Formats: sequence, structure tokens, C-alpha cells
Amino acid sequence: MTHLDLVSLRLFVSVVEQRSIAQASRTHNIAASAVSKRLSDLEARVGVTLLYRLKEGVEPTPAGQALYRHAKRMTRIVEDLEAELSEYSQGARGHVRLWANTSAVTQFLPEDLAAYVAHFPEVRIELREDTSNRIVDAVRDGFADMGVFSDHIGPTDLETRIYRRDTLMLIVPSGHPLAGRERVRLAETAAFDHVGLQEGSSLQARLLEEAGRDGTPIRMRVQVFGFDGIRRMVEAGLGIAVLPQGAVLPYLGKNEFCAVELDESWAVRSLLLGFREYRSLPIVARALIECLAPDEAEQGQATRPSL
Repeated sequence: MTHLDLVSLRLFVSVVEQRSIAQASRTHNIAASAVSKRLSDLEARVGVTLLYRLKEGVEPTPAGQALYRHAKRMTRIVEDLEAELSEYSQGARGHVRLWANTSAVTQFLPEDLAAYVAHFPEVRIELREDTSNRIVDAVRDGFADMGVFSDHIGPTDLETRIYRRDTLMLIVPSGHPLAGRERVRLAETAAFDHVGLQEGSSLQARLLEEAGRDGTPIRMRVQVFGFDGIRRMVEAGLGIAVLPQGAVLPYLGKNEFCAVELDESWAVRSLLLGFREYRSLPIVARALIECLAPDEAEQGQATRPSL
């Protein structure tokens, strides 16, 4: 049993954990046919069937479960080795895989990443925008070095630092009955249609959870994939929406909507920077952590939330 290349093993681990060849192909930006071919070649090399191909996805065979355990350990060892060897390289090179939610990408990361690149021009940052839950899974499973996600998703098994705090606001079309208000409670929005983000968004989940806790019915008329789409839908009069300040204030006066303070304690939230093991990350990834969370870094604090 020879020539078990690391790329194939990583793909195999991804397929097993996501129980889907199609999903693993999207995660790694590789065609599903190429992933399937690698898995078939892997099975040919070891001489046993590793996966059950089912209508709803895939499951590992007993042999596949055994390979998964060893492959997972091997990929972790290689990652630790790469991190340690990076300490001895000349100059800061390499790449960092960063996943972040829409709030972070829209409000904070452009300037923060520009500051990092100014100090480490040879480092390539692979940035992917996704929902908070998927970001945590990607970091946990080794497909991302670190991720920025909302604290709303609750405790994780990642090490985390507070990246930023943001405040949620209500935006309404110009001339809307709520447009002249200084602040509004969520319950007062129940009489109006809402525009929101796609299913899986932590912001959307937070809004619906708080509405359910208060018994406030939310009529979600339109759901889109980004903050720009939400603003445009609100301008068109299709509904009102809850957005972070950073996605609202820069656009006031330029667009046909008004901002109203959301008078709720949960409107102030934290964005967390999460990673698996600080010591196992390449030096360039650790430098990015220090850049994104300087206050925590200066105090030498990295917390591991309880499970």
C-alpha cells in the first residue's frame, strides 16, 4: 500500500466529514468529478472500498473509518510540521486561509487586511465569505486557518479572541412611518414586511430567535445574499431590515433609506476570531491573529470557551 498522497487524504477526510463529494468539491474549489476520481484512485491503491455511495450522499465503510482516523492524524501532523518549519524560513511567505461572515467582510476586514499586507507583502490571503456556522466547521475541520464569526452561534471548541463589536440598526425606506423615530423596539416592526439575509446567516438567526422569544411575528418578504442587496430592496420599498451600523452609516445621504436605532440589549454583539490551536498555525497565520485582535494579543489572552 504505497503512494498515499496528502492531497487525496485531505480530500477523503473532507468527504467523510461532510458526507458529500459535491460539498467537499465546493469547499476545496475542485470539480466534483476530480474529487471522485481521486477517491476512486485512492480505493484502487489500498485495494478496498472506502465509501458507500448512497442516494443522499456517502458514508465510510469500516475500512474507510479506519483510514479516516489515520488520515486525520496525519494531516494534523503535517500542519504542525509546516508551522514549525515556517519559523526557520527566510522572510514571511506563504498563505493564510481566512473565512469570515458578511458583517466582518463588509465592515472591518478590508482595512485590517490592508494593514497586515503592508507588513507582510509576500503573504497571500485566501479570504472566503460564508455563514458563521459553516465558518466554525471549516476551521474545526482544517479547511480554514481561522475564521471570523458571530458570538450568536454559542460556545465552540475553538480558541477565540474578540475581533470587533458591532451594533445592529433598523433601516426603513424614506417616507416610511418609522423613518422619523430616534429608536424603535423590535416588536414595533411586526406590522411591516422585512428584508433579510439568506438562511444560515447568524444575523438572520439572531433576529428570528429574538423575535420568537418576544412573541413578535416577523414577516420576511424577501431574502438576499448580501447587505448591498438588502439596502437596495429597502430603497425599493419592499420592506424594512436589520443591519450592522457599518453597513448602514456610510450609505446614509447617498441612498433612499433612513436609519433608526434598534432599542434592544442584544443589538450590540461581538464578532469572534476563532482558530484551532495557536501554536500549530504557521507564523504568518499567527501574525494575522495578532493584527486582527491586537488588544487580546497584547494581554497574551487566548480563550477556549467551555463546551
